[in-house]
Amino acid sequence: MQPTLQPTAQSRAKQSAPPSEPHPALKAIATFEGCKGVAALAAMLGLLSLLHHDIRHLAIALIGHFGLDPMAHYPSVFLHYADILNDENRRNIVFIGVAYISLRFIESVGLWRNRPWATWLGAVSGAIYVPIEIRHLILHPSFINAAVLIGNIAVVAYLVSQIWRKRHAQNISP
Repeated sequence: MQPTLQPTAQSRAKQSAPPSEPHPALKAIATFEGCKGVAALAAMLGLLSLLHHDIRHLAIALIGHFGLDPMAHYPSVFLHYADILNDENRRNIVFIGVAYISLRFIESVGLWRNRPWATWLGAVSGAIYVPIEIRHLILHPSFINAAVLIGNIAVVAYLVSQIWRKRHAQNISP
């Protein structure tokens, strides 16, 4: 009797089975990533509306509207960044922003649909920020900065645990 090269009914069912329903925590992470994409899109639309305007003039008018001293610390920082945002820099920011928004929406949809690649994408893209958030917490210790760091570490840890769990389950099943 020769071995059959045809897959068994059980292995065909396993291969064609749709991914399981995502855990509520995964849906919450997907929703959060989608919200980050929406927030970035709103900021990008605001920046696009300023493309052909004199931002320094708008910043001075805004500072004057609130009766602030342009030589004070925060208004001068605001004016400094207004000077940096010339048309060329704004175009580059828009390009980077579109890439970021696309990444957030792709990750969100993938996590919502419980796709393994989205779990990897979420874990890697979240882990990239951890060293930056640690540095920020060291330089500017606050409850909010600590909460952001802890929240991001929790999300990355959860996604890594999902990757490990799925990989471990694949190695055990016959």
